[in-house]
Amino acid sequence: MAGHKSSQGRREMSRKESEVDTGQDVENLWSTLLAEVQTSRSAQLPTTKSLLLLGDKESGKTTLIAKLQGNEDPKKGSGLEYGYIDVRDEYREDHTRLSHWILDGDTSHTNLLTFALTEENYADTTVLLCVSMTTPWNIMDQLQNWASLLQDHIDKLPLSGEEVKKYQTETWQRWQEYTEPGDEQEVASPTKRGRGLGEVEGEPDLEPLPEGTLARNLGLELLVVVTKTDYMMELEKDFDYKDEHFDFIQQAIRKFCLQYGASLFYTSVKEDKNCDLLYKYLVHRIFNFPFKTPALVVEKDAVFIPAGWDNDKKIAILYENMHSVRPDQYYTDVIARPMSVVGRKQQSSKELEVVAEEEQNFLGRQQHLLQQGVPPGGGGSGGVIPAGVQKTPDRKVVGSPGVQGSPKKMEGTPGKPLGANTSEGVLANFFNSLLTKKTGGVSPGLVQSPATLGGGSPQPETDCKFYSFLV
Repeated sequence: MAGHKSSQGRREMSRKESEVDTGQDVENLWSTLLAEVQTSRSAQLPTTKSLLLLGDKESGKTTLIAKLQGNEDPKKGSGLEYGYIDVRDEYREDHTRLSHWILDGDTSHTNLLTFALTEENYADTTVLLCVSMTTPWNIMDQLQNWASLLQDHIDKLPLSGEEVKKYQTETWQRWQEYTEPGDEQEVASPTKRGRGLGEVEGEPDLEPLPEGTLARNLGLELLVVVTKTDYMMELEKDFDYKDEHFDFIQQAIRKFCLQYGASLFYTSVKEDKNCDLLYKYLVHRIFNFPFKTPALVVEKDAVFIPAGWDNDKKIAILYENMHSVRPDQYYTDVIARPMSVVGRKQQSSKELEVVAEEEQNFLGRQQHLLQQGVPPGGGGSGGVIPAGVQKTPDRKVVGSPGVQGSPKKMEGTPGKPLGANTSEGVLANFFNSLLTKKTGGVSPGLVQSPATLGGGSPQPETDCKFYSFLV
């Protein structure tokens, strides 16, 4: 009996142990699934990345971002505008949204940068400085102005000295580690995966940069975008721009990019130049997408210079084409604002709207002149031709006052007044018929010709003046 109870206890303990083991297996299975989910989530595209577009009014910011979005009907906003770009990774079948902030060209709205660039999203923000080729004489002033405003905003952020140094070091390292696409001899470092996708262990070993390069390191991913490059043809035709002028503009912008460690893009939404390349470069720098396009400097309206590629020696190649200008000249001394542009702006501001005289007032005034016997083209305030009345081709159709008869034919028909066969008589009947049709209150016999009232033949000079007014 005792042996039976002992065997039964052993079976019960074994059953409980098996239940415990099964529970442990279930718990281990859930832990494995959670670990896999966390791993897959870490491999997904980040959702915290954003773009910040700065530039003057009419610099093409809204049109450019609409092109990157695939939006064919862009709407301009005011103040600080928010939107996003859909980004898809076809290899990993993943997608995310790249946020963008557009600050309008009013510098009084720079206080709104508080919402777009903060200490929390500083490392995840890419800044685009936009300038337009429609006003090349303003390009350098605009770049310097917006870069200074951006620097002022950064100085107000509660960033510690260690954080600022870290961001600047990352920018320095990305600049030095640039390699031409397709160069398989170089091994990509963890920093090439972009900020937020990998951590740099230890203090990086940085080589000194040439003088002037990254002299104003903001610790941000920075791009300079020159928009509306299709306007270069208009500059050549209307303002006599030569290749050396465009080379001078390019070398000045590239020197600015060297100072800030920025990439450079020449784009044209109208001609669809470099827009798709800009999108690919952005997702490459931000999300580590593959990118295989080297620097482009052959076409003057489609320049592309990635950050880390350029240097003073490469810029000096542009000097060879400058014969009448020097690269060290002040920018606006070479690329000056044309006087014709100023004149057009002043003229357009002084243009006044011209309103045509109301038809019945005109006809009534002519009726009064005919009753007074005053030639319509004569002196006095009543004979002044209104500014709103101009010659039109339909005044020369058959049956109009300027076509019937000749002012030099003065002979009258026997038995009829002289004025009935003259142009004044025909003119009086013409105005009477118009007034009768419009108002219905004027008698055809009310208006008499000046010849009948004056008792003499009309003067050929008067007829010619009046015809010149009507024809």
